Amino acid sequence: MRRNGGIGSLYAGVAQVDITPERGTQLAGDIGRYRPNEFVLDPIYAKALVLESNGSKLCFLSCDLASITAEWANKIRKLASEKFGLKPEAVLIHAVQNHAAPSIGHIMVSNECNLIPPELPWLRDGDAEYSSFALARILEAISIANKNSEPAWIGAASGVEGRVAFNRRFVMRNGKVQTHPRAADPNILYAEGPIDPELGVVCIVTEDARVSAMILYYTCHPTHGYPNRYVTADWPGAWSNGVREVFGETCIPLVVNGCCGNIHHMNHLDPNYVDDQYRMGRLLTETAVNVAKRISDYRNDVVLDFRATNIKIPLREISRDEFEKARQLLRKHPEPLWVDDTHTRVDWDWMYAVSLLDLYEQRQRYPYFDYEIQVLRVGNIAFVGLMGEPFVEGQLAIKLQSPTYPTYVLHNCNGYAGYIPTKHAFQGGGYETRTSNWSKLAPEALDIIVNESVKMLKEIFTSK
Repeated sequence: MRRNGGIGSLYAGVAQVDITPERGTQLAGDIGRYRPNEFVLDPIYAKALVLESNGSKLCFLSCDLASITAEWANKIRKLASEKFGLKPEAVLIHAVQNHAAPSIGHIMVSNECNLIPPELPWLRDGDAEYSSFALARILEAISIANKNSEPAWIGAASGVEGRVAFNRRFVMRNGKVQTHPRAADPNILYAEGPIDPELGVVCIVTEDARVSAMILYYTCHPTHGYPNRYVTADWPGAWSNGVREVFGETCIPLVVNGCCGNIHHMNHLDPNYVDDQYRMGRLLTETAVNVAKRISDYRNDVVLDFRATNIKIPLREISRDEFEKARQLLRKHPEPLWVDDTHTRVDWDWMYAVSLLDLYEQRQRYPYFDYEIQVLRVGNIAFVGLMGEPFVEGQLAIKLQSPTYPTYVLHNCNGYAGYIPTKHAFQGGGYETRTSNWSKLAPEALDIIVNESVKMLKEIFTSK
């Protein structure tokens, strides 16, 4: 390992804090299903990394959660600014999109929506008590990381891992697109899109050559724990634990997830596929360790910089036919339409009708979505933080046009914006394109996001 730069010009502090919910907390990542936490398979964490150099300060926050709404992300940023002197736009708040964990805030409907009975708050996909608990714990993680700051060197490298992630949308023989067809379905014609096999490793080492922190980057939905009633950190947790076994318990790895809106760990072309988060964690660890060995240049004379901008993206138009069908359904069934006698599952069409009418009202109030794009620079490394669940094609386009390498594009940052498919994907339809509060932006949204992200990257890497 070669270390370059003057002693003490880069400082880093890292911490992890347990954010495992109590028994009974609603788990997120589903539509209309009551999923109280019944037991913990393995704990979930909020992990913070604070970097400082020459007066500039950045904070990376990775949480083993399903999502964090913009309302709550802004609260975290505001308090981090007041308590620790971090500029709000220099704080990247990322949820890995773990489907066996809660959300902070609710994403199924807007705060203004009155179509959900107040006695059924779990239908909003959030837990108010948990959100407040997690907020305090996240700030604790930032506080500890800030206090633990010490001289550090940083290095990065990327490799390829193609064994564990797959495009989940398939063009069928009838020309339509299906998300999650049955395994080896003979009606499958081809996968609609690519994956991003890049596996990134960013290492932080101390003066005594100890690896204190890592940022581990990969792109795949974490849904091994869905739809069970237990908490697990899924493959990000298995990967993090595997890396710690190699580099020591004092190493805290932050896993960050790329644009996996259409990427999944299930191989639909394999009739013998076994759903195993620990196998996925082992394979990711194996590749990450090999990538880390290739990092030869560690520096502490790196430039730290940041940008954040909000762009107005049109909300999707709702046709008169869509609107009338949703309204008629709710007139006929104003209360939740249960599909079981235990009242733990609500009909998806009822949930979609509620969401669509709520989205219609949102569009009447304000026809745009304020979408944040964030870019953090650490030397030659770029991190692009995007809201919601963009399709992987978006991050591939950003990487192709980026002025620097590596460029790591993260989804589910600083707020939730729903699925963001490619314009082409709307032609085939499928789950991710069905209009709702979790798929609400205009078809051109991904193109707008890509263009603005590339523009910001070019600005930050040409500035002094």
